[in-house]
Amino acid sequence: MPDTALTLARTGGKPLQRIVYSEAQIAARVREMGRQIAEDIPAGEDLLVLGLLKGSFIFLSDLVREITRPLQVDFLVASSYGSGTTTSGEVKLLYNPSAEIEGKHLIICEDIVDSGTTLNRLVPMLQKRGPRSLEICALLHKHIAKDLVRQPRWIGFDAPHEFLIGYGLDHSENFRNLPFIGSL
Repeated sequence: MPDTALTLARTGGKPLQRIVYSEAQIAARVREMGRQIAEDIPAGEDLLVLGLLKGSFIFLSDLVREITRPLQVDFLVASSYGSGTTTSGEVKLLYNPSAEIEGKHLIICEDIVDSGTTLNRLVPMLQKRGPRSLEICALLHKHIAKDLVRQPRWIGFDAPHEFLIGYGLDHSENFRNLPFIGSL
């Protein structure tokens, strides 16, 4: 239940509307996604998993441990939210990946696809760097983005049209540490 003493302690007393995905549900789905990625990307070929920070860091950490093949990890920091609960529509690139992308199978690891603004900016930019393939793995997909330049190949859960926090998702940098995903 979202109003348990432990949950309220983790949220600093801020009540949640509900827990959308439990810790167990998330863990099971991430295991499945890791196995699927390992099967889908050809063995013996270079794989780079690029995590979009900050929101994907917990998901990325759990996911790459479930991909049973060699891979590299790097990060990219982009923001379109600031401290609000809706996208600003403007993507700011704050950190560019340092890993070589050319010739590798590239997976962009995203916490949530909602407006699509960030992915629509990043996908063309990364394609110019010559990856062998470019796919998106999203823990959550709200299916509200119009004209996504690339749909996620692997999706953890279809997300409700609510503001979600936990398991890396935040509101003003808070609540990332929740082990579940809840509705604020």
